[in-house]
Amino acid sequence: MKKIMLTGGKGFFCSRLADYYRDKYEFLVTDKEELDFTDAKAVDACVGEYRPDIIVHAGAIAVTDFCNQHPDVAHRINVDGAVNVAEAAAKYKSAMVFISSEQVFNGNTAGSPFQEEDEAVPNTVYGENKLEAEGLLRNILGELWIARFTWMFGLPERGKNMSNGILWDTLTKLWNQETIVASRHEFRGMAYVYETIANFERLFESPYGTYHLGATNNHSRYEIVEHIIRLLGMEDKLPQVLKEDTVKYLDHNRDVRLDTSKAKEAGMVWTDTWDAVEICLKEFGVIR
Repeated sequence: MKKIMLTGGKGFFCSRLADYYRDKYEFLVTDKEELDFTDAKAVDACVGEYRPDIIVHAGAIAVTDFCNQHPDVAHRINVDGAVNVAEAAAKYKSAMVFISSEQVFNGNTAGSPFQEEDEAVPNTVYGENKLEAEGLLRNILGELWIARFTWMFGLPERGKNMSNGILWDTLTKLWNQETIVASRHEFRGMAYVYETIANFERLFESPYGTYHLGATNNHSRYEIVEHIIRLLGMEDKLPQVLKEDTVKYLDHNRDVRLDTSKAKEAGMVWTDTWDAVEICLKEFGVIR
């Protein structure tokens, strides 16, 4: 049984990953309480003792506003921390998955869906951190998969962390009777987290390199929110609960959709976002 070490192991993705594959892999789940990966000596000691076959480095500060306001802290965690993990992986002969993001393309104004080799133009500190870390890690470690995720969504589960994806954001605002403001000029892939998890073992079997992972989506954020509300049987409430964002992205669309052809050639498959939100709602018994 292969040994997999997780950083950010109690987060939205990794908490579900470890549970999903609990009978197939042995996991060492670390989060900030167990391992400060900005401490190079602590990382070396942890990896040296456990000797994982694969390290999945998902630990990061991903809150865009926080990173923009605290760039030094963000760099220490998102870049320096990733370097520490990669250096330990290289020293102890572990392969590594570095979780990156569609946000490396956040400053691009044309060209979507983006392929792995396309020039990335980030315009957030978080996106800049991820792109810088990608380059540094490639120089440290040959046995490296860089996984650029599209936005993921799911629903709450006992004992697992939650992330504010498109589905949960919509549901919580409806429950709190808040008006939802969404843009017709924002386009992102939005993947059901369990589809990404189900594909993850295929990444381990694929050649090292950079992969775009997630769902395709030809609808705007506004259209996806509208679709969710209709699936919930609340179409009569649409004029009251959903408003178009008339401020953001008017100069040009925000379009960070990823071309996932390379992942599909490796045997990975995702449901289109439009259908995936319905699958998730049905699996959790929210709709029939």
